[in-house]
Amino acid sequence: MPASLPRTDLCALLGCRLPIMAAGMGGVARSQLVAAVTQAGAFGFLGMVREPLQLIEREVAAVRTAGHTRFGVNLIPAGTDPALLASQIDLCIGLQVPVVGLFWEVNTAVVERLRAAGIVVVHQVGTAQAALAAQHAGAHALMVQGVEAGGHVHATQPLAEVLAEVLALAEVPVAAGGGLADGRDVARVLAAGAQAGVLGTAFIATPESFAHDVHKQALLAAQGSDTVLTEDFHINWPPHSPVRVLQSAVTRGERGNPHDPNAPRTVIGEEEGRPIYLFSTDSPLRSMSGDFAAMALYAGCGVGRVQAIVPAAELVATLAREAAAHLRLLQEPAPEYSSPVCYAPEFQRQRDEALAAQLNELLEAERAGARVTLETARAVPADQPALQALVQAIQRDEVHWCGMLLRALRRLGAQPGTRTGDFYGKAMAVADLRERLAFLNRGQGWVARRVRELLQGLDPEHEDLRADLQAMLDGHVAQLAKVNAALGIERRADTAPAAPASQNS
Repeated sequence: MPASLPRTDLCALLGCRLPIMAAGMGGVARSQLVAAVTQAGAFGFLGMVREPLQLIEREVAAVRTAGHTRFGVNLIPAGTDPALLASQIDLCIGLQVPVVGLFWEVNTAVVERLRAAGIVVVHQVGTAQAALAAQHAGAHALMVQGVEAGGHVHATQPLAEVLAEVLALAEVPVAAGGGLADGRDVARVLAAGAQAGVLGTAFIATPESFAHDVHKQALLAAQGSDTVLTEDFHINWPPHSPVRVLQSAVTRGERGNPHDPNAPRTVIGEEEGRPIYLFSTDSPLRSMSGDFAAMALYAGCGVGRVQAIVPAAELVATLAREAAAHLRLLQEPAPEYSSPVCYAPEFQRQRDEALAAQLNELLEAERAGARVTLETARAVPADQPALQALVQAIQRDEVHWCGMLLRALRRLGAQPGTRTGDFYGKAMAVADLRERLAFLNRGQGWVARRVRELLQGLDPEHEDLRADLQAMLDGHVAQLAKVNAALGIERRADTAPAAPASQNS
């Protein structure tokens, strides 16, 4: 392993050497792929969504027979019949599977049951709100997905945006995926603060993946612009569950209306006696036959950089080598120009350190606000939808500003803080929700004042940051007015006396 490629805390938790993960792609990621990835030092998940118990038991046994003890099984509660899911969980516990990956909606009961059995839980999420929910449920680690990802896509934001938001709020290790295809991609997410890069499409194009050759060859011929996010492939999944696939006759509407409730189901293939339906989420596998062009050809936006079918071990080695080399470039310190007669760089460093301290103070406050609003939204009674919508809107804003501040700190070369302001505990001690919202608004007013002060003293070279901070100020002022209106308060909260730093929000 290249010395400069870190073994992160997530690597230690999962038991792998390299901060590289192969996604638990349903049908595609089976024992042959997981064993090869693991042997090469990365971490792999068996994609076992909706699979029968016999197959799960067989695939787990095959990985262990290959000599590996650290691997994962990926399950998706929202896409699985409850009775089958309960049996799958029982089996994973009985087999003492070391790691289970979960995806889509956060099922707290499943997380708690797995955790109680001593299984490490990694939850894939597409939003910062889902990340907070998974963390609250007890997930040991998070896997952040960007909208660039292939397969089922929970995210609506680019990976860079949602990763920054999650990193600003997470208290557990975070991996990142979505459009990653080579070592440079892995280096970029590691440099951004993730503890592993997650790849799917690139691992489909390996001899060990269980994907059909038709799917693999389609990937080699494709570019990122050939992918589309669609709900056309929906059978077997909850409604409004988009997938990213290669464009086809199905996505162009040439095979009929996939959402016509009166249309009969059309069989386009079979797998060991099981029919494959048009518009189902099945992708072509080695064990299938039929009209593969009409099936879901999953691919992420990085597919254009997948140009050959190579063994999984070779792919992992290449990813590690490229990531290490690119990470060194990304982390190279800026050259020093100071001399006895030129102290400008030192003065600039001091100014940047002071600016970073102010940004971290704001990050601490916004982190507290994000957590207060998350808990408050859960407590709003169902018969007060307007209040719940208001709290959720504030929470989305708080999350967004957390991500913006984290990115700004990284651009300065500063380490983002991890503290949550004392305001969180004080706000949550206010039992009455309207009083808590008023308390929150006073904290928001404090943030608005601090941002305004920061803007007044900001150096001209930080124009990008100026635009971000101005947007943050405008957003806070708008939210202050909305909350004041909802609470019947006439005065503007941002003109209230400043709160002590320990009470920031």
